[in-house]
Amino acid sequence: MNTMKWLIKRELWENKGMLFWAPVVMACVLLAIALAALIAGHNMQYDGNHIGMVVIAGKPLEAFGAGAAKVYLAAGMPVLMMLGFLVFFYCLGALHDERRDRSLLFWKSLPVSDAMTVLSKAATALVVAPLIVFGIIIVLSLLMLALTCIGLMVHGTNAFGAVLSQADFYVSPLRLVGLLPVYLLCALPTVGWLLLVSSWARSKVFLWAVGVPLAIGLLILWSQRALGLDIDGTWFLSTITTRALLGVVPGAWFLFEKIARAGILASAEHVDGGSIFSASWAALGSVSLWVGAAAGVAMIAASTWLRRWREEN
Repeated sequence: MNTMKWLIKRELWENKGMLFWAPVVMACVLLAIALAALIAGHNMQYDGNHIGMVVIAGKPLEAFGAGAAKVYLAAGMPVLMMLGFLVFFYCLGALHDERRDRSLLFWKSLPVSDAMTVLSKAATALVVAPLIVFGIIIVLSLLMLALTCIGLMVHGTNAFGAVLSQADFYVSPLRLVGLLPVYLLCALPTVGWLLLVSSWARSKVFLWAVGVPLAIGLLILWSQRALGLDIDGTWFLSTITTRALLGVVPGAWFLFEKIARAGILASAEHVDGGSIFSASWAALGSVSLWVGAAAGVAMIAASTWLRRWREEN
């Protein structure tokens, strides 16, 4: 366990700019935009009137507090979407870069197995990177909510009590972190595929990672339509190719899993953190999710073997 901890620390040291500073910079930009809008007085309206012309109180204030407590984490949505890009490109270079700069020879000289090394990279992509982004989103969203309440207070409305009295204000961050197991399982096929490509491709890793599943899918689709073969090319593209390339995108399970999609559509009129959380966990009832996760584990195991084979040759 101590070895794994230091291996993960190594990954964070070597990829701090990508895994930590990139989402931090994005969060700072969003916060600066929100602060500028607050100072300029834009978007500060209530019921069609500028907030400076009205004072919110009573039931309208309670409704505002309840709504804000349910959706305030949405302020970090751009940072959450950034997670998919960070994990994708981290996995692409995870095993390829150490062969390209010859640092593999140094790390091989240490008493650390190939399995532990590859697992540390998978854990960084599947657990550590999402937790870092979740933490940044929570801090950003709290700051944005605080700015909103300060803006209201300047105009005579104290919304802090209305927000802080809501249970959703405290539960929402827990729901976000609680989505980690769903994200891990959904992202396993993509992480496994990218690590596999990273372990054997000598160059042009991105082209191999994206081009191979797309080319195979298009070839199958062409064979179906031009040659009349009894194969479903559309299914391959929409299921295998998309799972291999888009699994690291947060919320991808709504695209892949019918159970999750049905759950979120059923609550379309009142989509909030609770409905998204419930619908996301419903995806675990899908057989295809577990099949994809098993394929991801198999590809990670193959990446471990290839890392050892590459060194021997």
